[in-house]
This record gives sequence, structure tokens and C-alpha cells, in this order.
Amino acid sequence: MANHKSALKRAGQSQRRRMRNKAVQTRVKNVVKDVRLAVTQGAEDATDRLNQAKSVIDNAAKKGVLHKKTASRKISRLAKQVNDLS
Repeated sequence: MANHKSALKRAGQSQRRRMRNKAVQTRVKNVVKDVRLAVTQGAEDATDRLNQAKSVIDNAAKKGVLHKKTASRKISRLAKQVNDLS
């Protein structure tokens, strides 16, 4: 465990950031799963779910939870699945 005041503060900051990033990452996983489920079921609202997923993924990239290219790749693959459904 940290002994210095600055190290204690740093440990607390890291913990808070980890929890925040974990929440964002979980949200990304859930919206991706929703889009994929809509595609497999042939739902008409797959496009709406895709737009929601784009927003969540872009925000995760903006916050630094996901790399910019990773976010782009996820969006591209989801869009391809939705377009193949049409």
C-alpha cells in the first residue's frame, strides 16, 4: 500500500478513474449486444439501436476509454451487420 501522501492520492484517483472507465466500457458492451440481438431477430429498430450505439461508442472514445480506431472499427462492423439486414 502507498505510504506517501501523494501516492495515497494517486491510488485514490486511479481507483475512481478505473470505476468510471469500467462503467463506460460496460455501457459500450451492452449497446453492442443490443444491436447484434436486434440484427439476429430482424428487428426494424436495429437502425435506431445502431445510432444509439454510435453515440455511446463515440463518447467512450472521446473519454479515452476506447482508442479512436477501436471505436471506429466497432461502429463499422455494427453498421455492416445492420446494412446486411436491410
